[in-house]
This record gives sequence, C-alpha cells and structure tokens, in this order.
Amino acid sequence: MSAGERSFRDCLGQFASGVTVVTTLHGDLGTVHGATVSSFTSVSLRPPLVMVSLDRRSRLSALLAGGAFGVNVLAADQGDLALRFAGRSDAPHEDIEWQDTGPAPRLAGSVAHFACGPWASYDGGDHLLYVGEVLSFDAPGGEPLVFHSGAFHALRSAAGLGSARR
Repeated sequence: MSAGERSFRDCLGQFASGVTVVTTLHGDLGTVHGATVSSFTSVSLRPPLVMVSLDRRSRLSALLAGGAFGVNVLAADQGDLALRFAGRSDAPHEDIEWQDTGPAPRLAGSVAHFACGPWASYDGGDHLLYVGEVLSFDAPGGEPLVFHSGAFHALRSAAGLGSARR
C-alpha cells in the first residue's frame, strides 16, 4: 500500500461505522462462508434494498455473485466474531452459534439481521458492490459494535444531547 493510499485509508477511518458479518451458503452441503464488513448501508425502502462492499479478491465476493446473503449487525460483545471472520483469529469456526431462520446464515446474538436475495452488483474499483433485496429482517436490539480509527469500540450516549426523534 502506498503512502497516499495509507493516508486515504486513515482518513476514511475517521468515519465511525457499525460492524457486520456478511454470510452466505455455498455448495450442496450448505457450507457457511462469511466475512467481516464495515461497508454496509441502506439503499432503498421501496423496494427494501441494502448494499455491501467486498474486496473483489475475497473468497466471499466470488461466492456472493447471484446468491442469497445475510448481513449480521454485531453486538458490542462480539468483537471476537468480527476478528474470526476477518481472518485475524486462530479460534475455530466450529464453535460459532448460528440461528436457523431463513435463506441466509444468521449469527446468534447479533443486534440485527437482514436476509437478502440478489438484486444487482456493480464495479467499485478494487471492490464489488452487492445490492440485496431484503427478504426478511429482525432487530432484537442491544448495543452495536462500532469500528473507528482502526479499532472496535462500544457505542455510548453523548451526555447532554437530546433525542433526534420527532
């Protein structure tokens, strides 16, 4: 990575984001594959669409083409899962707890889950942008895991700020 690319990445890191694990089933045996992704956003309410951005060199990017996928919004206490699915942990994947709730693998304990069917994909430079039609969703709630400046953080309320709801 060049110095200019590193500086650009560090600047992007000033934008706090949630942490997700994007999952899909592959093959006749339904093997689960997943990757930690912070580039996740809503796209549309009608129809309900969301988007994830994946490095085009990643294994998951190739597996997602034309297939259903899940977006698991991680809870504040699931940093270990984020590291596992980012390939930064030696912990075995066999002990991961799953919930069987539809067409896309769902991690137990996530604060929200979106099961998506394929809608479209777009060239995004060194990434591919996958737009999924939300087929089902659930938000049991809880405190989300947040990524900022290269590290995980827990969300905390800002003292003195009122609610943005009207």
